[in-house]
Amino acid sequence: MSKLRKLLSGSYVWLVMLFFYLPIFYVMLFSFNQSKSLTNFTGFSLQWYQKMFESRSIREAIYYTVIIAVIATVVATIIGTLTAIGLSKSGRILRNIVLQINDIPMMNPDIVTAIGFMLLFTSLNVEKGFGTILLAHISFCIPYVILSIMPRLRQLDDNLAEAALDLGATPFQALTKVIIPQLKGSIVSGALIAFTMSFDDFVISFFTSGPKISNIAIYVYSSIKRINPTINALSTIIVVIVTTVLIIVNVVPMIRERRKRGNSK
Repeated sequence: MSKLRKLLSGSYVWLVMLFFYLPIFYVMLFSFNQSKSLTNFTGFSLQWYQKMFESRSIREAIYYTVIIAVIATVVATIIGTLTAIGLSKSGRILRNIVLQINDIPMMNPDIVTAIGFMLLFTSLNVEKGFGTILLAHISFCIPYVILSIMPRLRQLDDNLAEAALDLGATPFQALTKVIIPQLKGSIVSGALIAFTMSFDDFVISFFTSGPKISNIAIYVYSSIKRINPTINALSTIIVVIVTTVLIIVNVVPMIRERRKRGNSK
């Protein structure tokens, strides 16, 4: 009976992995297809990668996606970190109220948030474009940063900052040299989540972008009505980049830890 359960659980895991990763491998395979067919692999070719880099619309979509994600991540990380630190020093009632409000954007459906931003910009007569989509991305990225940092702040000793001040440090020095270094891991995690959410967003971007602004998600959506193998090439490059970054982020700390253990011995 126990062997049957192990077999079923193992089969279930493999089925789930296959369900998630088979479409990705399928897209990667047909990004090298010689023809436009998405069902028949006629031969190996790099023509779709060449056409992707030659396409001005794709280059612009990549540019806007990356620049918006980077700016939104930097701003959201700074605001979210300072807000989390400030909340940790605030009263319990105020902290709980702000944290409850902070959870609303993450629990709220994207379509509701997107329509809310669209109505806000329309009521203020703000022309939709780069600025509106950037403000929207910063707004929905901040809660993720706060949520990533708050658990680590609860683990810190409340006397660290006071001890630094007693030893002659200024409030700014206590913040940058005592508190923030203790939050480094949580800040990086929050920034990565913010970057991912901004890079991957479609619904909010679609409702807050103007006619001249298009990120990768919007470009892909506008191309689904026709067969466009360059989308496969673009998706493959994104998957390779994301996988490489994840490997580096996870492997480099392991290598450093092993070196520290080797040096300690």
